[in-house]
Amino acid sequence: MEILITNDDGFKSKGIHTLARIMAGFGNVTVIAPKHHQSAMSMAVSLGLKKLAWKALPEEGPGEWSYLDATPASCVKFALNYKFREHHPDVVVTGINHGTNAATAANYSATLGAADEGALNGCRAIGVSLCDFRPDADFSAVEALFPDIFRMLMENWPEDGYGLIYNVNFPALPLSEIRGVRFSHQGKGHWIKEFLEWDNAYLEKLNLNDEFYWQAVDRPLEPGEKGYMMIGTFVDDETEASAADADHCLLAEGYVTITPNTLDRTHYAELTRQKKAGR
Repeated sequence: MEILITNDDGFKSKGIHTLARIMAGFGNVTVIAPKHHQSAMSMAVSLGLKKLAWKALPEEGPGEWSYLDATPASCVKFALNYKFREHHPDVVVTGINHGTNAATAANYSATLGAADEGALNGCRAIGVSLCDFRPDADFSAVEALFPDIFRMLMENWPEDGYGLIYNVNFPALPLSEIRGVRFSHQGKGHWIKEFLEWDNAYLEKLNLNDEFYWQAVDRPLEPGEKGYMMIGTFVDDETEASAADADHCLLAEGYVTITPNTLDRTHYAELTRQKKAGR
């Protein structure tokens, strides 16, 4: 099995190294990851005539590693244009993301954006995340459970699976406290109070890790400019009826969630309604 791996936390992150070790048990691993942290880039690509730096990383492993100074979706494009020009990989697996990609976080996620790029090109695609933003997050539960999840998904992939992406999220719990694995729907929610005035004292308290590329970027301001940073507070918009199967609600209860996503943005109920009205 030929397996392509990328992420949005950069090639140095603990999550992608953990994923490479897991997937090496299933076949040949190729890792092409962003040089720098690329969170919340969704399916953005590095268009234009900007020079994109690529570098082989023979010291990394398992598998064949390199980085590209571009978005995660661009890393997948690059792999399909060069490494897999003659034959696409059997599966694109992205992550393991440091942080949740449940609920509407999935709409912004570059982990899933890279998986989307794989699916757009006809590849099977799976995104994996752990609900723990820490650079030294404990991935042992993912290592224990994801191999069986991966086997199950691959063995039961639908024949007409074009555009299908599985979004797998793990709660930040030790293995002994995980209650099981559940299929789910994407939860509803939004963010408020997303912009705060730039505050170096606040950032120092976060103890950000430069090697993980989560470091604050304190750019010089031009005259008249004022600095802000984007963080935000999540507001749960699930109803009582739908919360039982919402991914972020199940994660909070201690379950691993598997949410089938799709590239197709068509609102079929509205399309049917308009057709019935003769439009």
